[in-house]
Amino acid sequence: MSILSRITLIAWQHRTRLLLAYLTFFVAIFFSLAIPWIFKIAIDDLVVTTAAADGTNQITAVADFGEVRGALLWLAGALLVFSILRGLFDFARTYLSDSLSQLVAYNLRNQMYDKLQHLSFAFHDKEHTGNIFSKVTSDLEAIRRFVMMGMVRSVEVVVRVAAIAGILFFLDWKLTLISLVFVPFLVARSSIVMIKMRVMWLHVQEIMGQLVTILQENLSGIHVVKAFAAEEHEKKKYNAKAQELREDYFKNERLQGTNSAWVTLYFTLALGLIMWYGGWQVINGNMTAGELTAFVLFMNQLTFPIRMSAFVIATFSRAASSGRRLFDVLDARSPVEERPDARDMGRALGHVRFENVSFSYDSDTPALKNVDIDIPPGSMVALLGAPGSGKSTIVNLLPRFYSVTSGRITIDGNDIEEFTLASLRHNVGIVQQEVYLFSATVRNNIAYGVVGSTDEDVIEAAKVAQLDAQILGLTNGYDTWVGERGVTLSGGQKQRLSIARTILINPPVLILDDSTSSVDVETERQIHRAMTAVMKGRTTFVIAHRLSTVREADIILVLKDGEIVERGNHNELINKGGIYQDIYELQLRPQEEVLLDATISGDDGGNS
Repeated sequence: MSILSRITLIAWQHRTRLLLAYLTFFVAIFFSLAIPWIFKIAIDDLVVTTAAADGTNQITAVADFGEVRGALLWLAGALLVFSILRGLFDFARTYLSDSLSQLVAYNLRNQMYDKLQHLSFAFHDKEHTGNIFSKVTSDLEAIRRFVMMGMVRSVEVVVRVAAIAGILFFLDWKLTLISLVFVPFLVARSSIVMIKMRVMWLHVQEIMGQLVTILQENLSGIHVVKAFAAEEHEKKKYNAKAQELREDYFKNERLQGTNSAWVTLYFTLALGLIMWYGGWQVINGNMTAGELTAFVLFMNQLTFPIRMSAFVIATFSRAASSGRRLFDVLDARSPVEERPDARDMGRALGHVRFENVSFSYDSDTPALKNVDIDIPPGSMVALLGAPGSGKSTIVNLLPRFYSVTSGRITIDGNDIEEFTLASLRHNVGIVQQEVYLFSATVRNNIAYGVVGSTDEDVIEAAKVAQLDAQILGLTNGYDTWVGERGVTLSGGQKQRLSIARTILINPPVLILDDSTSSVDVETERQIHRAMTAVMKGRTTFVIAHRLSTVREADIILVLKDGEIVERGNHNELINKGGIYQDIYELQLRPQEEVLLDATISGDDGGNS
């Protein structure tokens, strides 16, 4: 099914409004077509013609006003009433078509947002955020304009042209053929223009997406931009893309403007031919002066739909390209989907197993190879390894952000693919490395995603996360507004708020994604106390480079190139020698010395 057909089917869901829009413009066309006939009757009643000796007609007199006054008053009144009615029905058509377009845009906007919420990480990993913004805004607006102008106006153009052409043939078929001699050329040209503009608009929308991506990345990383004094570099990058967009827009406008110019030229030539041939027809008695006037007025009315056709073509072309981009998202299949018979997980005990699990990120290179893990409930697992070794992949597979390529993951002996995603993720809490805080109060950020949580629940979670005292020290306490990305909070406060958010979910399985890797020693101690409290009684996976968490792990898994190359506790792996011992000597033991120095300094400060 074509893109425009799909958009039409969506609009057809609101068929009552669409049909009323069609009805109103039909009535408006009727009243507008009646107006030239009123002028014809009036002129033919006023002008008296007589036959000359050579057989031609000559205007010899103008009818006495007294004789035709009543008829003219009726005609003037009819002209006024018809004009008012045409205006009212034009307004109704505009209102109905605009409201219809807003309904379609509303539905598509919500469908897009809903789809984006349910698409897996695999989609979001590949799609630029700015490109998605462009699709939800610019592309969706192009579709809305197509519904408002294209769907309704295109039918109006066809009906109006057909009606006027029929009337013109009725008045004088020879004059009509002469006046429409250039139409085949215009139709052929317009068809070519439509094909070209569809391709050009698709390119424009893609460039728009790239431009929005640059803007979004710049605003998100504005601190980095300023820290490296890269403002000029960013300006040049943005200006180059903006220049490309401007040139593409100009190409489209030039093509559309050229098409409009040909339409104008056609009507100028057509009116010249009408005046020349039509004048002779009146003189020869084959037409009345009123009929020629009506013919010219009808031709004048024909200019609107013909000119509008150029705009409709542009609307069709842009909607086709924008619709393609929009439906690419709506039609995207997520590799992570619930089974039709998926069931609620309930509350798990937390026995996690990876059974011969392999996984690849859209490539031939596996991120995990034949991983086997068996974690009893309440155990703590530390994942160590170089970047790209597979640590993050393991923790991303557990809540099904991605689906395994082969093998399976079970919780309490049940394959996680048997459960609904919502119930699974309520059982797997995540404290992520990059903490994202929404523009809301501290209370709402802690309670995010937990329906029905009370103030007491939020405060208790903050206390466990070692954050309650610092929140109470803020200007408005728990009602303090946290700005975009939580800029009013320190890094340590953000991480503890993220821990409090996870505590409120109360999951039996916990993932700590490098959550203490970017804070000072004292803050780490506070976070460590919070982590110890939240990990108690939960199955916990930790990606960490801190000695304090690694040494306390029940099981340490060392990964290399997607495989588990060592496993055991701290003492076992130290005595064994190998990769873990190297990591300990190079990264973990120096931390032990730093912590010792910090402790001694703290003790000295306290005794002075």
